Amino acid sequence: MDKLLEFGRKAWFFVRVLSGYEERRIRSYRLQLQRRFEQAQERKEALRRIPEQAVLAEVRRMVEEMQTLNRKLEETEAAIEEYFKPIDKQAETIMNMQLEGEEKKMREMMKAMHEQALLEKAEAEKTAKACNVDPNQHKQDAVSSPSGQA
Repeated sequence: MDKLLEFGRKAWFFVRVLSGYEERRIRSYRLQLQRRFEQAQERKEALRRIPEQAVLAEVRRMVEEMQTLNRKLEETEAAIEEYFKPIDKQAETIMNMQLEGEEKKMREMMKAMHEQALLEKAEAEKTAKACNVDPNQHKQDAVSSPSGQA
């Protein structure tokens, strides 16, 4: 009986092979396996991309945070500048007044130094004239003295 069943199975298999049913079944199974493989590859690629996408999303989030922080910083700087504008204007006027005072003092000092230089020059000329007169007198005295003694 087992032999009969075995013979029947083999015969049935030959019938299927000869009719092309087995070939179609094998092809469909192979196509099914190929589709499963492609789907597995796609899932594998998607899983591989997930960390990249997570990193990119994190980078985008950080860039957005930095941009908002920069905007807030610029707004804060503008508010600080607006707050200190009156103080800056007052400081500028004080500095201008101080500079004008220093320039005035410098002009006065220059004027005093110029006057002092003129006085010193006049005094030097007086002493030079006095020295020119005195050496002439000494020369005349020196010339007359030796002749008077000789």
